[in-house]
Amino acid sequence: MTTRSGRPREGRVDEAIAAAARELLAEQGYAQLTVDAVAARAGVGKAAIYRRHATKQGMIFSAVMHDLALVAPPDAGSLRADLAALTGEIVATLAVPAADAVPGLLADVHADPALAAAFTSTFVAAERACVTEVLDRAVARGELPSRPDPVTVHALLLGPIFAWLFLLVEDRDALPGFAETVAEAAACALERA
Repeated sequence: MTTRSGRPREGRVDEAIAAAARELLAEQGYAQLTVDAVAARAGVGKAAIYRRHATKQGMIFSAVMHDLALVAPPDAGSLRADLAALTGEIVATLAVPAADAVPGLLADVHADPALAAAFTSTFVAAERACVTEVLDRAVARGELPSRPDPVTVHALLLGPIFAWLFLLVEDRDALPGFAETVAEAAACALERA
């Protein structure tokens, strides 16, 4: 995900590259997507992409995950409602790209230490901050006696949704109901702990 230095970047070119990458992911899938195809679709030269991203994986990471402006959902008044909103956001994030995009990208990201560090410091950190805020609200409301480990809660919420989408390959249309079940189960576990 290394960004190259040089002349100032144009926002419209960044947006065109990201939009082209997302469109081609949906049409062709992760493995078939090429920098050449993204450049052609975006109406830019390959050099414009490589000035921004050192690799195909960095380009896709930026288009699909890095640029997400993750914030905690608005306070819904209860731990259960906040967790339901949070799982809804996780679903929205993971279900948008083509089915093979997230697993393929994650495999490549974790094979490259620089991409893995960028992924952890941006996307994972932003999601974890959302989880932490939701847990802190529950403590402030008196629903939980103390804040549980955000890493564990993040895994409790993310793991089943990831498994549903990418390991079990279950019906995506049933995912919103499944996400609510995950949120309810997590809330019950946290309240009992």
